[in-house]
Amino acid sequence: MSTVGTVTDRTPLRTLLGDHPTTHALRHGMLTSPILPLAFADVAIPHKAFKRVVREVEFDVAEIALMTLLMAQSRGVPLKLMPVVVFSRNPLRHLVCDRERRPLRPADLSGCRIAVRSYTTTTAVWIRALLADQFGVDAERAEWVTLDEGHVAGVPDPANVHRDTTGTGLMTMLSDGAVDAVIVDPIPTAPRFVPIVPDPEATFRAWQARHGARTLNHVIAVRESLAGNEDAMRELFRLFRESRTLGGDAVDRASTPLGFDANRRNLEVAIAVADAQHLLGRPLTVDDLVTDVLATLR
Repeated sequence: MSTVGTVTDRTPLRTLLGDHPTTHALRHGMLTSPILPLAFADVAIPHKAFKRVVREVEFDVAEIALMTLLMAQSRGVPLKLMPVVVFSRNPLRHLVCDRERRPLRPADLSGCRIAVRSYTTTTAVWIRALLADQFGVDAERAEWVTLDEGHVAGVPDPANVHRDTTGTGLMTMLSDGAVDAVIVDPIPTAPRFVPIVPDPEATFRAWQARHGARTLNHVIAVRESLAGNEDAMRELFRLFRESRTLGGDAVDRASTPLGFDANRRNLEVAIAVADAQHLLGRPLTVDDLVTDVLATLR
């Protein structure tokens, strides 16, 4: 077994991790391991390095968007899922329109132009799933306008997706009427910009109750060559678990479940959603995502 980057030789693990309530203690050095040092990449916004995670496999441990990880694993990228949820959220609040220019409801979206950073962002994937499930919206009948290509190499966008190359920001597109709706983060605070779903919280709760799942957003990926090292993986999981605990009241524990058993249903639903939107290179099961060691983490 290779000892590179494991507890055997104590080589620091190259790590990509953002500053979230669940990771703050770990990311800022308040929590460390004497046997498993982490070397954090100098990346303030993790998604800007997601291509490096899945195209170059640059990191030993990395925060990654769940749908990006599923797409990558289904195409043979040598990464595995550590069952740590960095954060999850209600995606519907991020789909907004300009009510002063063109107020919209979900039923209006089929013929609209919707702008988003990238078609395969995890938030956009979940929004399309929830709109279809709760309102019967066929997202393939909308025109999607994107700013960037997806993170995973060699995955073409559908025919109804078009790249904007003008450098215009999403909110400017919406304000100028170039598009009818945007999926944006952070959510705009000006009163004119409102969620398209009339009661996004009630709709989200109804979806959760129906499916018994949470819309996971960012999780942790580990290099496949390390993922079978039991000592290393248990120590790494301990660090994430204790960092989550040290987050205190700032952490929404229900939205950040830890461990494989706690996330099995969430992952089943996520795989089904990715498959329904034709994002996977081959079929996946939940057990494909992890090693035997990672599956025992709780």
